[in-house]
Amino acid sequence: MEQTATTSEDAVDQEVHPHHHPAQDALDLISHLIGAMELTPLVAVHCMDHARNVQFWNDSCRLLYGIDGDGALGKPLNGLYTFEDQAARDAILEQVWQTGQPSPAADWRVRTADGRDLWVYSMLFPVVRGGVVRQVFCMDVDVTARKQLERQLNLAAQVFEYSRDAIVLMDRQRRIIAANHAYAQVTGRTEQQMLGHDFISVQSGFEDTELCHRMWREVDDDGYWQGEIASRRAGGDPFPGWLALTAIRDAQGNITNYMGILSDISDRKKAEERTRHLAEHDYLTDLPNRVLLQDRLSQALAAARRHQAMLAILYIDLDHFKQVNDTLGHPVGDALLKEVAARLVRCVRGADTVSRYGGDEFLVLLADIGGSGQAAHVAGSILQALAQPCVVEGHTLPLSASIGISIFPGDGGSIDELIARADVAMYHAKQNRRNSFQFFNPHMHAQASERAGLEQRLRAALAAGEFTLHYQPEIDVRTGQPVAMEALLRWCDPQRGVQAPQHFLPVAEAAGLMPAISQWVLREACGAAQRWRAAGQDLVVAVNVSPAQFAQLPHAVAEALAATGLPPDGLELELTEDLLMKCHDAPALLQALHAQGVRLAIDDFGTGYSQLGLLKTYPVGKLKIDRSFTGAHDGAAIAATVAMARSLHMQVTAEGVETAAQLDLLRSHGCDYYQGLLAERQVEGGELVQLLR
Repeated sequence: MEQTATTSEDAVDQEVHPHHHPAQDALDLISHLIGAMELTPLVAVHCMDHARNVQFWNDSCRLLYGIDGDGALGKPLNGLYTFEDQAARDAILEQVWQTGQPSPAADWRVRTADGRDLWVYSMLFPVVRGGVVRQVFCMDVDVTARKQLERQLNLAAQVFEYSRDAIVLMDRQRRIIAANHAYAQVTGRTEQQMLGHDFISVQSGFEDTELCHRMWREVDDDGYWQGEIASRRAGGDPFPGWLALTAIRDAQGNITNYMGILSDISDRKKAEERTRHLAEHDYLTDLPNRVLLQDRLSQALAAARRHQAMLAILYIDLDHFKQVNDTLGHPVGDALLKEVAARLVRCVRGADTVSRYGGDEFLVLLADIGGSGQAAHVAGSILQALAQPCVVEGHTLPLSASIGISIFPGDGGSIDELIARADVAMYHAKQNRRNSFQFFNPHMHAQASERAGLEQRLRAALAAGEFTLHYQPEIDVRTGQPVAMEALLRWCDPQRGVQAPQHFLPVAEAAGLMPAISQWVLREACGAAQRWRAAGQDLVVAVNVSPAQFAQLPHAVAEALAATGLPPDGLELELTEDLLMKCHDAPALLQALHAQGVRLAIDDFGTGYSQLGLLKTYPVGKLKIDRSFTGAHDGAAIAATVAMARSLHMQVTAEGVETAAQLDLLRSHGCDYYQGLLAERQVEGGELVQLLR
């Protein structure tokens, strides 16, 4: 054994008389105790004299503080290790020296000479002889590991208590033994209200007993389960929760406890619902979009098959909606669509579906109807609801729609068939009489196929240059000389020959081809007029304006004039009363065109509802009297029109003049120009120059 002191008994014998006396046996006992201390493996024992110098240092001190006996004996204790709170330690030591009483045992943090931090459980024992404290023994036990464990346990307890996750601990019988603050907040219960109670009874969210049994079975078998539960707070308020359960096992693998982490996922569920709603609803009207409509159609169709019931699809297209967007702008158009959506919803049952199917198209699903009469009744209600004008941003807008209806099972057995046939019926309603509804019938299918083929051929015709212009002269009543040529569109169809506009323009308009066709007409007519001028014929070319191009007309005119070199006054634009009355931006557009220097005329005058006050504001230079007045020899109407035109500083052209008597009537009332069979036969532009020469 290493000698930790010169002789271990010297720590006592130095203060004992060397001769034997009655207390010798007690001293021998102390000597044996000191010898035992040297071998004590768990307790570091050392002693000091009044000068704080080490007199005894056992082997456990060497192991604990890293200093052997030779390095410790006779050295000041505070040179071997120091206390974190040295002043408090010194005060207690001084008290032991003064009172001769041992110190209370306590934990102390020390730092060794080699820089290690330790925790020791320490007590001070005085050695008193003759009523005087001669020495103080110190007994230290290394409790560093215990303090670290305590710190970890304390940290774990703080994490448990202050975690934002709602955590609950259960015993083997699934009774709650601890719940943190977050869990109490989520459930609305205090920890005292939960301790000792069964977890399921406290949770109050497991009406589904099958789910409960499956959950515990998976936890016991796999050690873990997580999933969504319908939970309730203490007051009974339901909330969606996400529960994660873990089984805690001992070293032998036996389950000793359970831990649950509960999250209130109300916000997440709301966010998911908002996301799902946005994905399934139209952003503008908040109606179901095509995605949700498809799902509801599938469900309704399956139910109709099971119960041998009927359902109807109403395909609704607003009449003239594009003009609203083009003339008043998209904000007004959007507001109008919102109002239409609200009116449609009020016309159907809660079990029915109103969907925005496209720009100005809506689709209504009527599930489980009693017959086609019920569908007709709903369609009539919709037309009546939409017939009321809509006031948007100070504009009073007339409303109407065309509706096509298909019925299951008679009109088709699939969603695609039913929608397609309702679309066909809607097209017929729009073509035959707007603001009406039509049921699908098989004859429409053939007509729809023909229309689809015609649309394809029109697209090809535009690309292949199959369109041409014929020209109808406008003759001066006084001189009999042509002053202008009105461009009339024709289609040289390779299959059917030359086609007049009434045979293909409605299809072209429905197919969205009119802007491209109108631009071609404008440029081609301007080019022809410029060629006439080059040939010495100073004739104005007149072009009919399509509603589809009106909103962009100033730009289109500028482009055509620039491309052909035609002076602006060589072009006359003819606009109908109906177009001007329906377009709220008409005054501004007309002013823009007038500023460009082109001529403006109102076509088919007398068939619309022009107001004199509005006509006075238009920079229009000519009125063209509709052929219905000239054909009826209506002298009074002609005289009134000419008088009004003169008061507005406008010229007058009469259309549809076929006889000399009609021409005489026009001349007698001061009409300026005329058109019709009596004027000149219609000729192609290439022949016109030869004719006029």
